[in-house]
Amino acid sequence: MNKVAIARNLGVTAVINTASASAAVVGIGLAQLPLSDQPVLCGIQATMITSIALIHGHSITKSAALKLITVFVAGKVGRGISQVLIGWMPLAGNIVNASTAVAITASMGWYAHYHFSRLRRKF
Repeated sequence: MNKVAIARNLGVTAVINTASASAAVVGIGLAQLPLSDQPVLCGIQATMITSIALIHGHSITKSAALKLITVFVAGKVGRGISQVLIGWMPLAGNIVNASTAVAITASMGWYAHYHFSRLRRKF
């Protein structure tokens, strides 16, 4: 692995970790209000995907990034169900909401990294 690839991977890891930490904070803070964190999380995830695209040398709009988020709709539906069932409970709801927000955000980030790294190889 060359130095550019290592730097790219470190940059992507930093972006994903930052977005995941932000998602955890939002998940903890808004756990008792069902689905109130979705707009904020979508903004964090769209920014993360846009940043990962830029690291790989691609330009992508936020609307295109939001389209990539639709790949994870099933996870978001499952997260919404868990938030409605458990999210209203103090502490337990906060933990479940934060952990699912982190897991989904990190998964999106690694998928975006895989997606944009494959685009790079084709050219």
